[in-house]
Amino acid sequence: MIKTALKFMRYDKPKSIGVIVGIIISVFLIGQQLSTLFFLTNLMGGIEIHSNSNEDDIWIVDELSKNINALNPIDERLVQEVKSIEGVLEAFPVIIASAPATFKDGKTATVLLIGSQGPSFVAGPKSDVVFEGNRDELNSTGNISIEYFNERSWKTELSINETIEINKKAATVKVKTKYAQGYGGNYVYTNIDNARFYSNYPPFQINLVIVRPAKGVDIQQVIDTINGTFMGLSAWRSKDIRDITINEILVRTNTGVSFGSLVVFAIISGFFIIGLTLYSSALDRLQDYGTLKAIGATNSYVSRLILMQAVLFACIGFAIAYALLILFQKGLENVGMTLDFNGPFSLGLFIITLFMSVGGSLFAVFKIRKVEPASVF
Repeated sequence: MIKTALKFMRYDKPKSIGVIVGIIISVFLIGQQLSTLFFLTNLMGGIEIHSNSNEDDIWIVDELSKNINALNPIDERLVQEVKSIEGVLEAFPVIIASAPATFKDGKTATVLLIGSQGPSFVAGPKSDVVFEGNRDELNSTGNISIEYFNERSWKTELSINETIEINKKAATVKVKTKYAQGYGGNYVYTNIDNARFYSNYPPFQINLVIVRPAKGVDIQQVIDTINGTFMGLSAWRSKDIRDITINEILVRTNTGVSFGSLVVFAIISGFFIIGLTLYSSALDRLQDYGTLKAIGATNSYVSRLILMQAVLFACIGFAIAYALLILFQKGLENVGMTLDFNGPFSLGLFIITLFMSVGGSLFAVFKIRKVEPASVF
């Protein structure tokens, strides 16, 4: 049947090319929009993703804070109080605050200072995003990190040991990170004292406590104890607070609706473009299909023949579109936009391709099933 399907596809090359081009355009747009949306959602939760916190850690914030990129201040004494709770191994204070930065060429930018205690630096950066320098240098007074791709967006060049101004105070670049990016925030990592100094954060206040539970304890029980003990605070697993942040930003900015609507329209347009093209091709070959029926082919056989063509079109179109997406991915890596076409994503994209192609071919199937063999004579 595959050979017969290929013969039918080669017989009407213009329409076959039209179907494949329709699949390529639709799949490329869907893959582009979905991968970009997933990249943006990773940026939204970038503070948690690039931290050295593990999945069992608990993040404590003000109960009104639903976005870890913009946290309200809380009392620093909470750190010692939390340590006294049964099942808590350690608690780390963290300051996340924005501040203006000025570079040697006079250009300015707003940076997001992320300060935590060294040498563990529970709030980041992770060692695998350190591009230049030694993370331990951030323990020293006045030392900070700079993100490699932020330099490009700022259109300035910064080197290790270079001095910049943050809030009109001198700071020395000792570490460069790469791919430690955030949603609307330029991450600058340092120790908690430096973060307080450069952001003018109020004394004895922080805005995040990261709790490390002891091994073997019931994490949810520790979270419930914290929530029941401290009024005005909320405790979350690290992954949960990232998800809450992403949901908050998606709802507030309508980002999810924008990307989702584009994907839906790409699927619908691809479905009907492919379906109408296959339907038109079937109309042009009514006599051929009628001849097949006249010599003994059943409706089931003819239907499978059309569906086989649709599957072949889907495979060819998907292969070309996926190759274009990989080229698109490689091109954006140079500007710090890392798109991930992992196994589940690629499989889902292929299933969508089959849905558009096979589903669209049903227009032609229903038409051909009504053809009477005698109509060809």
